[in-house]
Amino acid sequence: ETAAAPSGAAVAGARETRIPVKGVRKATASAMVGSAFTAPHVTEFVTVDVTRTMKLVEELKSDKDMAGLRVNPLLLIAKALLVAIRRNPEVNAAWDEANQEIVLKHYVNLGIAAATPRGLIVPNIKDAHDKTLPQLAEALGELVSTAREGRTTPAAMQGGTVTITNVGVFGVDTGTPILNPGESAILAVGAIKLQPWVHKGKIKPRQVTTLALSFDHRLVDGELGSKVLADVAAVLEQPKRLITWA
Repeated sequence: ETAAAPSGAAVAGARETRIPVKGVRKATASAMVGSAFTAPHVTEFVTVDVTRTMKLVEELKSDKDMAGLRVNPLLLIAKALLVAIRRNPEVNAAWDEANQEIVLKHYVNLGIAAATPRGLIVPNIKDAHDKTLPQLAEALGELVSTAREGRTTPAAMQGGTVTITNVGVFGVDTGTPILNPGESAILAVGAIKLQPWVHKGKIKPRQVTTLALSFDHRLVDGELGSKVLADVAAVLEQPKRLITWA
């Protein structure tokens, strides 16, 4: 007589393996199904030259104010989204079905989708709109390391207002992200690749990426969604705008 194989373990010669759905994966599945069938999703896309942003990332790595902090493209993408929200505050909202009200949030709890051994989680940076660039870098670094170590608390995953999902880390060009429940918008960031691009009238190799913004069409119409996505793209194309727009 042999002992039963652990639940979800592969058995030699088996044609199927059944994996119980529980914990983080079960909660994520339930939330995503609820979001997909409750909020009417619209997704818009833009392809943008981020060469100047990539150069700024390298410059910031040697900046004394950023010493010891994790500086990467996600940091500036997060900052660009926060700037876009400041310029278009109506996008930072929630739908209250019970009271039939739109709830405008005057703060941004910025969610960052993170793949972990436990499954996909979306912790958020509380009051990200008030943080300086070094403070945002510190918060992002802590969020990512905590998630990877499996130490993310339930409180860290509650109260988000808008989310970024970085599918580019998997080499993916872009996607159509599903809204985090209770939020009005989510930005997907594709892989940043060297591509031929028309720059100043000539075809040159440039760092290019594709962004996708999904939004709840009950809260955000096409004009507002387009303005937000265009503002994010504009900042990433010309990061000097951070000085005048932030």
